[in-house]
Amino acid sequence: MKIDIAGNPDYGQIWVELGPGEQFIAEGGSMAWMDSDIQSKARLLGGFLSALIRKFTGGESLFVGEYSSDTGGKIAFSPAQPGSVMQRTLNGDSFMLTGGSFMACTPGIELSTKFGGGRALFSGEGLFLMECSGSGELFFNAYGSIIERQIDGSFIVDTSHVVAWEPSLSYSIQGMGGIKSTLLSGEGLVMKFSGTGTIYLQTRTMPGLASWLTPFSV
Repeated sequence: MKIDIAGNPDYGQIWVELGPGEQFIAEGGSMAWMDSDIQSKARLLGGFLSALIRKFTGGESLFVGEYSSDTGGKIAFSPAQPGSVMQRTLNGDSFMLTGGSFMACTPGIELSTKFGGGRALFSGEGLFLMECSGSGELFFNAYGSIIERQIDGSFIVDTSHVVAWEPSLSYSIQGMGGIKSTLLSGEGLVMKFSGTGTIYLQTRTMPGLASWLTPFSV
């Protein structure tokens, strides 16, 4: 299997060249184009309950597409929102994604939902997060460009800008200072990360775009 990412940082897209009998798994509705000899089928990734939780609390599709070919072929996938697509290789370790960030993976990657805590419900990231584990290639997307930041200590980021992070980092969701600052600063809740590891941030946010467009829709 040969995989390339084209179009970054503005309009990322995954190009996959499948060998005979190889499989590739992608978020439902993300297929952009494919050779006519590639077959696809819908499947639940991680079982019905896990898929149902991801759909209603994590912003992911209930079904994913499984693509394969007896003779091999080429296929491309695009995320729903414009921005960067990133690749992460897992070798028996795990990786955390916020809701709506999962795009595709190779067989061998397992997805499970994790409770983000009560404050996560009001953070803009949803009540549940996604933990990816196993061995294989994982692909995730963002709105805008992705900034990779190394953390050694503590780091505070607006919840809407968080895309993914290594599980060696712990986090808490808190207000931006006191109650007055949280309500009046315009920042709302933030995520405070601690430890050593890598975090991936997006340069733009969908809530920010929606807020900017609101006056023009009246």
